[in-house]
Amino acid sequence: MKKLQIDFMQDKIQMVDLKSQYHKIKSEIDQALMVAVEEGAYINGPQVKQFAENLRNYTKSNTVITCANGTDALQIAMMALDFQPGDEVIVPAFTYIATVEVIALLGLKPVFIDVKDDTFELDCTQIEALITEKTVAIVPVHLFGQCSNMEMILAEAKKFNIAVIEDTAQAIGAKYTYVDGTTAYAGTIGTVGTTSFFPSKNLGCFGDGGAILTQDIILGNKINMIANHGQEKKYHHQVVGVNSRLDTVQAAILDVKLKYLDSYSEARQKVAQKYDSHLGGINELILPFRASYSTHVFNQYTCRVLNGKRDDLKNYLAEKGIPTMIYYPIPVHLQEAYKTYGHKQGDFPVSEQLCREVISLPIHTEMQEDVQQYIIDNIISFFH
Repeated sequence: MKKLQIDFMQDKIQMVDLKSQYHKIKSEIDQALMVAVEEGAYINGPQVKQFAENLRNYTKSNTVITCANGTDALQIAMMALDFQPGDEVIVPAFTYIATVEVIALLGLKPVFIDVKDDTFELDCTQIEALITEKTVAIVPVHLFGQCSNMEMILAEAKKFNIAVIEDTAQAIGAKYTYVDGTTAYAGTIGTVGTTSFFPSKNLGCFGDGGAILTQDIILGNKINMIANHGQEKKYHHQVVGVNSRLDTVQAAILDVKLKYLDSYSEARQKVAQKYDSHLGGINELILPFRASYSTHVFNQYTCRVLNGKRDDLKNYLAEKGIPTMIYYPIPVHLQEAYKTYGHKQGDFPVSEQLCREVISLPIHTEMQEDVQQYIIDNIISFFH
């Protein structure tokens, strides 16, 4: 009987249930797809412009430029800011590789900064010590769905006249609250914001996609040119650019799903609250911290497992048919490709510790209560 229950649950439990999410809005998605296909404008069709405008209205950003993926968004943003080879960019050691990858690809130097052990954001108190005459930018990563402490970061950036590029791939829809009580969406606070529409993101398409946001209209125009082969007028190339487009079909899907983004965030928050209420008493499990200055949209529900038990928990849950993920098992400064920057074990102790302790539990918009309770019961069973 127990084996049957595990097999049944294994069929139901997913880290992200995109299929069920699609079926809830199937008629709208299918209609949008059919319109796009029938119109035949598969590149730069009207749906691309419409989605960009609707996302601009949602985020209250002056400019939104769509592109092919979140990695391109970061690269194009840095190209538009005219960074030169050898310039230095401060970036967390605990992040997905794309954030650092584009810095290296452009011939810039990633200057790693450690993160905080509660929010997983870059440690603002370490910024000033890393600033040199070559520093051109800070890249705060709004990891797992929560904003970094943007006012502290902006204050440091203003002091040294450097740019702030927000990596918002995991936090679209999250709101930052300033000390004075005003709010702004993640990605609209710094010099420029970037995001990804990878399928598992809170706002995800059916393939790859990305966008760049800025309040600076002149910078936005330049970003738009760079993303389109460096041209504003066809065959007139004003700057060196790239080819990075969000295709019409993906834009049509995203425009439908954008209407549900807030409800998607609320559904994830509800799942997170249930985890909180049932798992809060486990001493060896540190649950996700909520910063006072940001909402949390929970692209991931990431805990820390103490006393070296993380991998044992992961294996135990896998035996019960429960998937988990480790974001991220190796900090960037210890990755083989980035050892050339001269760092060693122990240079960023918090990042290294998190890589040994973090585990992300299933969380998505379609989570069923019995499935989540099964996950919770098995976590409690492991520890008790």
